[in-house]
Amino acid sequence: MNLERTSIILADDHPFILFALKQLVAAETDFELLGEAATGLQALSLVRSTTPDVAVIDLGMPEMNGIVLARKIREERPSVKVLILTAYEDEAHLKQSLAAGASGFVVKRSATTTLIPAIRAAMTGGTFVDPLLSGRLSGLTRRTTIGADELSPREQEVLKLTALGYATKEIADLMSIGGKSVETYRTRASEKLGLKSKAEIVRFALAEGWLA
Repeated sequence: MNLERTSIILADDHPFILFALKQLVAAETDFELLGEAATGLQALSLVRSTTPDVAVIDLGMPEMNGIVLARKIREERPSVKVLILTAYEDEAHLKQSLAAGASGFVVKRSATTTLIPAIRAAMTGGTFVDPLLSGRLSGLTRRTTIGADELSPREQEVLKLTALGYATKEIADLMSIGGKSVETYRTRASEKLGLKSKAEIVRFALAEGWLA
């Protein structure tokens, strides 16, 4: 009897963590590890060449961060489920991950007990949120699946300039629009993305690669 196996790729720039993840995956008889990567570009190349069922990717990798990578994977290989692995334990990174199309958010310090359930949840069409976060989050709705590509060009531009530190009047001058329009675009974009502060806007812009 042939057992259909879930194919997986792993991406993390820390060798010890990558080794630990490999051990977790290898212990599951119905999982198959197709490859591993240490940078975002390596991971994207691996996904393109293997089209795994699940890609487990670190949020903070060299060359391409996990949010941008997740978006590219979802665009190029929509059948691939993406799980974000991170040391961050805040709502902003969770929202950005889900907005990028990730099927799960796993905190590294609990990965030994949560990675396997997260992979299985993704394979059944679910969304896994690490229990370290899910217990203290409120108001996380399906609107978090809206990403920057669903903002209007002006909403994106206002958020980008805000993240760069420009004041409302400066943004108005740069875009040749009124100050009230700037505030409207910023408010509308922030509501769509679930961003509640300037710090969250900056983090989102970084994750999108807008500030590179």
